[in-house]
Amino acid sequence: MRTLYPAIAASQQQWLAVSLRHRLYVEESGHPLGIPVVLVHGGPGAGTGPEHRRFFDPERYRIILFDQRGAGQSEPHAELDDNHTQALIADLEQIRRHLGIERWLVFGGSWGSTLALCYAIAHPERVLGLVLRGLFLGRRQDLHWLYHPDGGAAQLFPDHYRDFLAPLEGHADDLLARYHGLLTSANELARLNAARAWAVWEGRISTLLPRPDAEAYYGEAHSALALARIECHYFVNHCFIEENHIINHLDRIRQLPAVLIHGRYDAICKVAAAAELAAAWPGLALQIVPGAGHSAFEPGIIDALVKATDHMAKELMQA
Repeated sequence: MRTLYPAIAASQQQWLAVSLRHRLYVEESGHPLGIPVVLVHGGPGAGTGPEHRRFFDPERYRIILFDQRGAGQSEPHAELDDNHTQALIADLEQIRRHLGIERWLVFGGSWGSTLALCYAIAHPERVLGLVLRGLFLGRRQDLHWLYHPDGGAAQLFPDHYRDFLAPLEGHADDLLARYHGLLTSANELARLNAARAWAVWEGRISTLLPRPDAEAYYGEAHSALALARIECHYFVNHCFIEENHIINHLDRIRQLPAVLIHGRYDAICKVAAAAELAAAWPGLALQIVPGAGHSAFEPGIIDALVKATDHMAKELMQA
């Protein structure tokens, strides 16, 4: 079974102004003349970390990581104004042009798979291929699965779902709108309590086996606030895309080499969505990983992703 590549440091770091309001953290590592690959992180609002560099062979890849608007080290922190899907697609293009890259491999998981696909649909001529993980299509049914009391996640984790509803006094009616109200409230304590409950709900159900430190890790105030505020902002606005946008526009990207890795027991993004995308896109290489949930850092998912990036590097170097 493959493991992550050894830890490496970033060779270049910068903050790129993409609007009058937003500056994005952008870094590079790996081989400066290697195959350009951009990692599109999840959430939205989760940000990147040094471990994300390790999915790629640093001898073959020029590895680009960036934090989306309001996330990670980007500024302003947890900012919602001028933060939407179309802006993030434009940011990817601005980063690509700024770094002098003609075409790049796009790697994205969870919300990152949504944004990666939306970017590829908007700019297929700039994409060498796609490596996707834990597919999220951003549809109403996908949000229903994760947040509605009758959805799959709540049915699998009723105890954790009760904790998730605590800031809403136990009532799930108009959940996204009410959470949005708390997360944008002038009351700092209400914002923080809601953010922690939101982030801990997602963190607790992201792995097949429970993390003993899930509450402390995902409830850390700074990261929880960005994740919860930005996710809720996107989800209450239906991800700023039309319903079924990705499947409706597959004709623009069918020619691209693409692989999708999805955990069999992913409780955040249902495996049925991955199967639906693969049925509509016969050229997509779907691999359902047994004994894995949603997290990119479970052993089976790591194995599949590293093999996928290695295979993609071999294919692209021979093209």
